[in-house]
Amino acid sequence: MSRFNSKHDIYFILLLVVLFGLMFLIPGPEPASHYSDGFRAIAKVVSTDNAALSVTDIATGESLTLEQKNDPKQIAGRNLIFFGSQHLTVQLKNGPHKGETFVAGNELRAQMELDKFFVPGDSVVVVASKTEIESGDILLAQDYARNGWTYALFFAFCVLLCIFGRLTGFNALLSFVFSCLLIWKVVIPLIMMGWPAAWTIFACVVFLTAVIMYLVAGFTTCGICAFFGASSGIFVGLFTAHYFTRVMQINGAVLPFSQTLLSAGGYPFLDLRDIFVGAMILASSGAVMDLGMDISSGMEEVARHNPNVSRLELMRSGLRMGRNVVGTMTTTLLLAYSGGYITLLMMFAAQGTSPTSIINNPLVAAEIVKTLIGSFSLVLVAPFTAVFGSWLFKRKANNEATTPKEQLP
Repeated sequence: MSRFNSKHDIYFILLLVVLFGLMFLIPGPEPASHYSDGFRAIAKVVSTDNAALSVTDIATGESLTLEQKNDPKQIAGRNLIFFGSQHLTVQLKNGPHKGETFVAGNELRAQMELDKFFVPGDSVVVVASKTEIESGDILLAQDYARNGWTYALFFAFCVLLCIFGRLTGFNALLSFVFSCLLIWKVVIPLIMMGWPAAWTIFACVVFLTAVIMYLVAGFTTCGICAFFGASSGIFVGLFTAHYFTRVMQINGAVLPFSQTLLSAGGYPFLDLRDIFVGAMILASSGAVMDLGMDISSGMEEVARHNPNVSRLELMRSGLRMGRNVVGTMTTTLLLAYSGGYITLLMMFAAQGTSPTSIINNPLVAAEIVKTLIGSFSLVLVAPFTAVFGSWLFKRKANNEATTPKEQLP
């Protein structure tokens, strides 16, 4: 059977385009009153004044002199702590004041993960609390302007994906963009409106699974089998995640900026634990889809090359394929999650912390639950897909065997 039906594909792509447009029309959540768009522009740093800035080398504990602070070569490649104010002279690169020069402030608070130390030539994002600025206003240097390189990297990714994958690559690109829009324009606004986070994310993941399976396999028995297998694994993972986050007392506040969202963000009613459960389902869903499709495709090949295979043997073949893939996929989840906290593990090693204390640390416990729940879904998606596949593919083979040859396409 051909993978693509041109008429159905055109209809489906048109449906996606309509959904894209509808998602852009969905209004976002209202920002808190103290968060306003104000004035925002990209600017080039012309010069810097570091006299009011304290810079300390972590390795030696020594403070850098003013000459050293003004020398970018003395700053690059060193682990430094910045505290104080950096004053910048910037030239705006866009907006109604393009080409004009302003003074911008940069406050550094001795937080390496948040502080930015600018040097002449850097492109930065500058903001002001009011929408209109005048000559002499002092702006705030918010962060590096990464837009250009981000767009360039995304464009290179799109070109490479389409060249290598051709039509399948284009469909994969559609699913990639659709996933981003669905999360940003549907999932996040609904949760911030008070919808239950875990169930909202689960529903969107199931819908996204259906879209991706169609784009990859089409509306075929293979795609349907992969969809049901993956959705079943995600569903069981959702209940498992709810249970273990409660019995292990995992607080959703381990998610970054969660406390800020509740207090300064203006959303004190959000259930952080429920959001954490949904985040686990969302994080593991991609691997679950991959495994469901791998097993479904393999079972389709077995049924195609051996039409007389029994339903039980077909299911056993699916289970054997699942065993071979699950081992590497669970390890993939472990490596992906642990990579995000490698410095935390290194700190434990430097302190000589015992394994028991490491496991009881809330951040580590959250990652353990996230890894094991994701692996739980992966392990279960294999038998689910095998059971669904043994019924769907055998039923398809029986239907084709009873159809007169002159009626077959």
